[in-house]
Amino acid sequence: MTFIETINEEEATGPAAEIYEADLADKGYVSNYSRLFAHRPAVYEAWADLSRSIKMAMGLRRYELATLAAARTLKSSYCSLAHGKVLRDEFLGTNELVAVIDDRSTSELPPDEVAIMDFAEKVVADATSITAEDIEKLREHGLGEAEILDVALAAAARAFFSKVLDAMGANPDSVYRELEPELQSLLTVGRPIAPG
Repeated sequence: MTFIETINEEEATGPAAEIYEADLADKGYVSNYSRLFAHRPAVYEAWADLSRSIKMAMGLRRYELATLAAARTLKSSYCSLAHGKVLRDEFLGTNELVAVIDDRSTSELPPDEVAIMDFAEKVVADATSITAEDIEKLREHGLGEAEILDVALAAAARAFFSKVLDAMGANPDSVYRELEPELQSLLTVGRPIAPG
């Protein structure tokens, strides 16, 4: 739920109704973040366009790794759970994801992906602390200039979305209770999952 009142599905019209209908078609339920953004559909659409353009430029796996690192640093349970689930389902599986969360430096992640996650964390923790040496480390792992920018874009965009959700009290959707208990525990880094 959220701290502000949301628009009921039965009362939603126009762009707000379209957001709800898209969620129902895609997920089978209306997400708490969609209920929140239904108040400002144009902002939601702009966010979706931004997110999609960043994701397309950097590829889904790299985007999800950077996003998970940023979300955990931001203490965003909602985004940690959502992007952790994508990584589990599409790329890593449960055991490897647990290893990455526990200590990515000793996990099976390639060194370039460890560096990407480290950098994404630093972007959201304190971007002013980033130095030319941090950028050079990414170059040493084979990232080009645009690819380095992509990681910063993914992390900074996550800060926008996560901060809005947490400021408005949006709990992660109850569907995340279906994740393995260990993953739920590791990915719930802030607000609790909504009751089932």
